[in-house]
Amino acid sequence: MFLISMFNFQDILFYTSFIPLIGISLLIFINPEQQILLKIVAFNFSSFPFLILLSIWGIFKKSLGTFQFVSKLVWIPILNLNVTLAVDGISLFFLLLTTLLIPLCILISWNSIRINLKGYLIAFLIIEFFLIGVFCVLDVLMFYIFFESILPPMFLIIGVWGSRERKILASYYFFLYTLFGSVVMLLSILYIYNQVGTTDYEILLTFMFSDFEQKMLWFTFFLAFAAKVPMIPVHLWLPEAHVEAPTAGSIVLAGVLLKLGTYGFIRFSLPLFPQASFYFAPFIYTISLVGIIYASLTAIRQTDFKRIIAYTSVAHMNVVILGIFSFNNVGIEGALLQSLSHGFIASALFVIIGVVYERYRTRLVKYYGGLVHTMP
Repeated sequence: MFLISMFNFQDILFYTSFIPLIGISLLIFINPEQQILLKIVAFNFSSFPFLILLSIWGIFKKSLGTFQFVSKLVWIPILNLNVTLAVDGISLFFLLLTTLLIPLCILISWNSIRINLKGYLIAFLIIEFFLIGVFCVLDVLMFYIFFESILPPMFLIIGVWGSRERKILASYYFFLYTLFGSVVMLLSILYIYNQVGTTDYEILLTFMFSDFEQKMLWFTFFLAFAAKVPMIPVHLWLPEAHVEAPTAGSIVLAGVLLKLGTYGFIRFSLPLFPQASFYFAPFIYTISLVGIIYASLTAIRQTDFKRIIAYTSVAHMNVVILGIFSFNNVGIEGALLQSLSHGFIASALFVIIGVVYERYRTRLVKYYGGLVHTMP
């Protein structure tokens, strides 16, 4: 509550989102040799947003069904483009999950990352800034900008600080798979702007697209979100990225980035294109069930710990998609709960794998027989 009183309620989300940028500006001017100072500054400025969001949660009015802490910044008035930030009962918990895991990633990397540490920490603060924007921005175009801006720093984390020889290939897999669907989504956003005259989310909720427009727009949004979930057959980037990424990179991937797809379905696909969502529901059920069965069977035969978790993550997230497209409150609430719990559990599993990998330098299951005698 004390943190909240320091700021104007109306603009608190703007203040919160810019805290990681302040941390980045400080890191730039710190000598790369002062590694302890770099880590302390990065950890503190990645933790402050979590503390503020905890305070927001404390005064969040659960009985209201509207967006709260709304703040608007005029961006390009002549084009009717604005930046509006707000939270509701959906986005608040994704924000808490994000701002909790980023400081954890820095702690996990405290002793394991020594090469170009400054760039590594800056990359995580950039990711935190854009993730905060993704989960609280109420403008489709700005959502797309934040959504895509996460790719470059994550590409570098996998490709530069990855742990194995295929890390460059894995980073390109991640970048190209997730970029392809999003480019088509951008064309749809431009079409929406041309039709409605704005990309403001709350205005779009009142606009009724024709049946054909809904189907066309829904499918292009689906391509972008399905690659992030990921759904079959655009899931191939995830096992590669998990195996090659450092432990902290895997935590961000499993804990937050996979949730961008499910959040996009809940926030945009269902409310903006309801008729198309019903029309494509059988298609979603089919590929989700195929994804659950295929990913589960594939996970059973893996020999690498990270690949096991990667394929089980695909199965879990497809269960979430089934819940979202059940079109009832219980299903959607269950999908949200599963998304958040997967964020915590998968992250914890990657932490454990990181701990044993640092000591044994292998993630193959067959080498861990008798681990109980070494680490009772």
